[in-house]
Amino acid sequence: MRVTQSMLSNNMLRNLSSSYNKLGKLQEQINTGKKVSRPSDDPVVVMKSLGYGMQVEKVDQFQKNLGQVNNWLDSSEDALDGVGSILQRAKELATSAANSGAMTKEDRDKIKIELNQLQEQMRDLANTKVGDKYLFSGTMTDKPLFDKTANAGEGGYPDLPTDVPAPTGPIVDGYTSNVEIEVFDSVSLRVNTNAAKMFKDIDKLFDGLNEKLVSGEANDDIDFGAAISNIDKQLDVVLTKRADIGARSNRAELMHNRLEMQEGAAKKQRSLNEDVDMEKTITEMITAETVHRAALSVGARIIQPSLVDFLR
Repeated sequence: MRVTQSMLSNNMLRNLSSSYNKLGKLQEQINTGKKVSRPSDDPVVVMKSLGYGMQVEKVDQFQKNLGQVNNWLDSSEDALDGVGSILQRAKELATSAANSGAMTKEDRDKIKIELNQLQEQMRDLANTKVGDKYLFSGTMTDKPLFDKTANAGEGGYPDLPTDVPAPTGPIVDGYTSNVEIEVFDSVSLRVNTNAAKMFKDIDKLFDGLNEKLVSGEANDDIDFGAAISNIDKQLDVVLTKRADIGARSNRAELMHNRLEMQEGAAKKQRSLNEDVDMEKTITEMITAETVHRAALSVGARIIQPSLVDFLR
């Protein structure tokens, strides 16, 4: 086969173009720090990067969810701490009122006033909110547990399911349902504390104390021992619920550590998949540039001399 000058020129141009493309690709990798900038560069690398990116975003969302979990649990713990303080003070007042022989009507009135204020504070704690959601209303997060607009005789608390089913079946509502937040694939944590019955029982306890104080005005022989015993029982209930919150907080901390490990692993895999080895790429760039310069030098010799060169 006869090799013509045009064939040599075309081959030279094609090789120079290929060399330019290689230089351009290496330069783009150095500028961006990524192996690929478009799917056509390497579809496999792009697909893997998308998968790792989705994993990182999923972990980031789970971490945000875990922040909500901690917010719910911390707020519930603070509210129950306030409940315990109120019950302790109510116990002190009940113990003082038990000494009916040394109590005057004015003393009873002062105790009733403070008990009424403690009861109101207890109702406010029952309506504790995180953002626009009520903590102790189960899944009925848009409704307060204690409705201050309800009739005084109804107590303001909702009817709750009982152990003995009604003729039409047990009362089913959201005040005793669980609120769960997903913190990992197929893993959810309960964030609410089912304290509706506790608050309702404590409210009845305060009503009973006030009735005893009213009765004591006409009869000094009033036994406050049962009321003090009920207060102790409610304190035990509060401690049990706070222990439950503490256990869930510990689990949330373990999930936080697990998510951090998952995030680190996903980011590492994504970096190994799509980030360039800068030292290696720069070395390849220098080598390609040297080859390109040699190709330009050889190409200049291949081009046929003009007639002017022969006449010199």
